[in-house]
Amino acid sequence: MARPLDHAKRAELLHGVVEYIAANGLAELSLRPLAAAIGTSSRMLIYYFDTKEELLVQALATQRPDIAALFADIADASALRECLTDFFESSLSGDGATSVRVLLQVLGAACAPGSPYARYAHDAIATFVAELSAALRRVDISDDTEAVATLLISGLRGVIQDRLITGDVARTARAAQRLIEQSIH
Repeated sequence: MARPLDHAKRAELLHGVVEYIAANGLAELSLRPLAAAIGTSSRMLIYYFDTKEELLVQALATQRPDIAALFADIADASALRECLTDFFESSLSGDGATSVRVLLQVLGAACAPGSPYARYAHDAIATFVAELSAALRRVDISDDTEAVATLLISGLRGVIQDRLITGDVARTARAAQRLIEQSIH
């Protein structure tokens, strides 16, 4: 009889996987070094998650912010600008930075034909566009809200990536602020 899954251990493994990807990258991820780094075996990772791809998709799912909650209380353009500015800054520090580093790697990997991350990346972007579009409609942005949401999401993602690569806080903060202000007026 198979032993039941230890859900606390599973959650601990997922957290370790995210930390490992943030520190070591996704491109050449191998189960043995990953397992050793998080204190388990590759056999146990397969036991808990079946495949490396499923392990990574589940680890990523633990990092997805609640985008609906992020924009739920937005009632005016000023609050939306402030919310996006706060989201930008929180994406670059603490747990937010870990999640963003991992997400940026997944988005890059999702571009490859047949990528196992394509569905996850598509869903993450679609959710963000839908929720931000709804917030834009609530604050009476008369432009094409999907296009404005896409511009904001893609633009901020690029500015975040720029900051993570260059470390230029002042320039990237100005760029993010300008993008937000010009998109939500």
